[in-house]
Amino acid sequence: MTGSVLYDAPGPKAKRLARIVSVVSVLLIAGGLAAVILTLAAPRTTATGQVLPGLFDPSRWDVFNDLAVWRAIGNGVLGTLRMAGLAAVLAIAVGVLFSFARSASWKIVRIPSIAILEFFRGMPVLLMMLFILLVFSTGAYWAGVAALAIYNGALIGEILRAGIAALPRGQREGGLSIGLSPLATRFRIEFPQAARNMLPIIIAQLVVLLKDTALAYILGNTNDLLYQATKSLPNFFGNRYLYSFFFVALAIYLGLNLLLSWIARLVAKRTGPGGRIVKPRIPRRGVHVDVDTTRVPDAGLGGGAGTV
Repeated sequence: MTGSVLYDAPGPKAKRLARIVSVVSVLLIAGGLAAVILTLAAPRTTATGQVLPGLFDPSRWDVFNDLAVWRAIGNGVLGTLRMAGLAAVLAIAVGVLFSFARSASWKIVRIPSIAILEFFRGMPVLLMMLFILLVFSTGAYWAGVAALAIYNGALIGEILRAGIAALPRGQREGGLSIGLSPLATRFRIEFPQAARNMLPIIIAQLVVLLKDTALAYILGNTNDLLYQATKSLPNFFGNRYLYSFFFVALAIYLGLNLLLSWIARLVAKRTGPGGRIVKPRIPRRGVHVDVDTTRVPDAGLGGGAGTV
């Protein structure tokens, strides 16, 4: 049987309808992009009556010939990466604690951890930042780091818990059978496998964390890329360059997020099923392979290695 067993093959009418929908969708997308480009290219009048040229006019981009602009943008990128890096490390640590508490055998630990986990997962990140800033007076930077660590830590904890729950029961039973305690079995056998299996999803969550660092701009954080692109640089060089700075910051954010997404896909290929399988080298016919049979490895069924 060569046809699909999941659905019937489309007939002439269905194929014709699919072509029409595809053509209409392409035309709508192309029309939307053309409208955006024409809008950006058209001159506009500011509230003060000043006429600014279109975004693609060279006078809107000559400011990037100044090294001070790139120095300020570089400082903003470093500030964003510092916040994201620190929050990511703390989020992973919080996630590990949540995963162990969430899957604990003691109800006195598991039930409160479930309530706390669901509370943090349901709270918006910006609201958590504002709460930490107003209640603990930590400053915009540390309020952003703490909120990102707690929120993403709750999500990473649930990811790790799901990874542990997906492991075969024989992994835990095998650890207990060789004399390990339940906690040692969790640390030494189950958790390393769950972390390896869920690593692509964790990296994908870190992409979300990197994007959410821009929310700290609302709190008044001055050490990130968005503040440099929309406040600091336009205030110094003039608002006529605001959109130019904005699009450069947008391109940098997209580049960083796409890089992390590519790393997540690469890790998924490396750690997925068959990702590290080494194909055996099959000798050609008539070619004998010399195999050292003087030592036989221990098969785990009896004594150690023996000599033939």
